[in-house]
Amino acid sequence: MSRVVLAMSGGVDSSVAAHLLLEQGHEVIGVFMRHGEESPVACTVDGKMLLPLVSERPDHKQGCCSASDAEDARRVADNLDIPFFALNLQQEFGRIIDYFVEEYTIGRTPNPCVMCNNWLKFGKLFDYADSVGADFVATGHYARLTPQPSGPPALRRGVDDGKDQAYVLFGVGRELLDRMLLPVGDYQKSHIRELAGHIGLRVAEKKDSQEICFVSSGRHEEFVRAKRPDVDTSGAIVTTDGRVVGQHDGIERYTIGQRKGLGVAMGEPYFVVTIDPEERRVVIGKKEDLARSSLLAGQTNWLIDPPTEPFACEAKIRYNSPPQPATATILPDGRLAVEFEERLFGVAPGQAVVCFEGDRVLGGGWIESSS
Repeated sequence: MSRVVLAMSGGVDSSVAAHLLLEQGHEVIGVFMRHGEESPVACTVDGKMLLPLVSERPDHKQGCCSASDAEDARRVADNLDIPFFALNLQQEFGRIIDYFVEEYTIGRTPNPCVMCNNWLKFGKLFDYADSVGADFVATGHYARLTPQPSGPPALRRGVDDGKDQAYVLFGVGRELLDRMLLPVGDYQKSHIRELAGHIGLRVAEKKDSQEICFVSSGRHEEFVRAKRPDVDTSGAIVTTDGRVVGQHDGIERYTIGQRKGLGVAMGEPYFVVTIDPEERRVVIGKKEDLARSSLLAGQTNWLIDPPTEPFACEAKIRYNSPPQPATATILPDGRLAVEFEERLFGVAPGQAVVCFEGDRVLGGGWIESSS
């Protein structure tokens, strides 16, 4: 029997993942990751001390990491009769928050969910799994792992195109694929909800979280300003030909491709085309001004042997964007150059570009620039 540490968020996906793992004969330990206050309480499994539990104050609301979500996860664990622990990862979450704030203040669009997967769910959680003698780490992501004739498994898209989350897992270390389990990736979301109802889980109809877990208000600019009250990022709103058409109170309000909430009325649709953090300018233009045919990405991660020659692929530039035919080249300095067959709109520095071959994730990197 394999021991599995399962990241439980209190949602339906990870809850049903626990059920599926039990059905497969695994020993499951449910873990909820919180970034709240420390508690002196600790727990043991097989005589080994686990990380400290966190505060379960009912008023401690933090999006998908709130006390109510922890209670939902705990009830599911009780229902399924599996051990459940809440880990205090306040320091580790602090790293993600710092990254999030810094990216917005330098005019980039961060993706904290990918970083959470890289640093926590498939980072610190593996350290935790090792501490309790677990063989695998599992999550409720809609993605799949399939065996290969040699080497680690292939990471593939989930069968539910509308819920597929393979994009956000591109940064996981290739060496960890052998120890990952993704139980819900072979199912449609509707089936997962049906399963939850069939086995009597209260979270069967719980809505999916749409918020960044540490920005429960949904207003990221307010969060950034609260964290950096002494940083002034206000400046001018200009058109692509340099005409000043307004003023803004902070570049953190904007992202490439944004149309609503620009703060100026142009009489026709205008979009954020570029953000200049040094001059604190937000440049707006018409949709055609957003068109890009290539990009450059750094901090790459590959789940295959990195190709030494240019290769054809399909590339995604955002989680909710469709993959586009492209040619990718790994440069001598390790960065990734991607040339698209057709021009794309809204290529945002700070987001990830992920290369696919069919439904398989090849790898990707973090967008630095586009042209």
